Amino acid sequence: METTWTAYWTVGPGRGELRTEPARAAGPGEVTVRTLVSGISRGTELLVHANAVPAEVADVMRAPFQVGNFPAPVKYGYLSVGVVEAGPDELRGRRVFCLHPHQDRYVVPVSAVTPVPDDVPTERAVLAGTVETAINALWDGAPRIGDKIAVIGAGMIGGALARVLSSFPLDRLQLVDVNPARATLAADSVIDFVPPDRALGDCDLVFHCSASESGLATGLSLLGFEGELIELSWFGERAPAAPLGGAFHARRLTVRASQVGAVAPARRARRSTADRLALALGQLRDPAYDRFLTGASDFAELPATMVALSDDRDALCQLIRYPEGV
Repeated sequence: METTWTAYWTVGPGRGELRTEPARAAGPGEVTVRTLVSGISRGTELLVHANAVPAEVADVMRAPFQVGNFPAPVKYGYLSVGVVEAGPDELRGRRVFCLHPHQDRYVVPVSAVTPVPDDVPTERAVLAGTVETAINALWDGAPRIGDKIAVIGAGMIGGALARVLSSFPLDRLQLVDVNPARATLAADSVIDFVPPDRALGDCDLVFHCSASESGLATGLSLLGFEGELIELSWFGERAPAAPLGGAFHARRLTVRASQVGAVAPARRARRSTADRLALALGQLRDPAYDRFLTGASDFAELPATMVALSDDRDALCQLIRYPEGV
């Protein structure tokens, strides 16, 4: 049995390292998970990497199994897929998803893992946390039949939102981004990928995911009378300007935040976070989500990988593969 496990820690602005910690056995109601792959989402994780988490939201932005406090040193992450090595008979040997930092083995409560469906590939299952965020935003926004919808920002969250929405009976669905390379996320679907200057207005709903002032302004400009913008971007320590002059009040527009930390109010009485995550994993039967996996590297290279991702504007989800992940 291993006597130590290894995890990735952010130790300073733009700096991370691998640290070992004592291994421990799973107790009653717990499982030991051997990690197969984990994933890095460029949004929140790179803000953590840059030590840019605002102090006033540090407690709210804690990951479920985070160790340490912002800004650093902190063990952070939330996209992990592994196999259960020890625990209840019905889980032993099964692949599971867990909102756990990057670590080769770990022990968590049974309630913290969600089985991966047999027909969902291991690497694609890393995206469960991303699709879960998209589902929560859709519960917040409540799209209706015949709606005209724009998603601003074709990153992981925006792309996943558009993909789930592509099965809805909408009048129009546009995915808006300045980067033409992101058009691949809309391929072979009803999603219309367009640059901002070709986006159509009179929208019933806009989901903003670009984390940019210009994206927010575009989103508000696309709304029709009494339209609603659902804000999913997290700006960290930045304070973006919002264009609330002009016709904002005359058109009676609404801006509302959506965040995955709590189940959307419209479903909170009837859906748990576990229900939401299981729903997300079911969505990942769609092979189109493989387009979100834009790179892979070894766990031993993770400190250098995180630095490289800080300069890579085209990356979506970076896979981290583990030595025993086969």
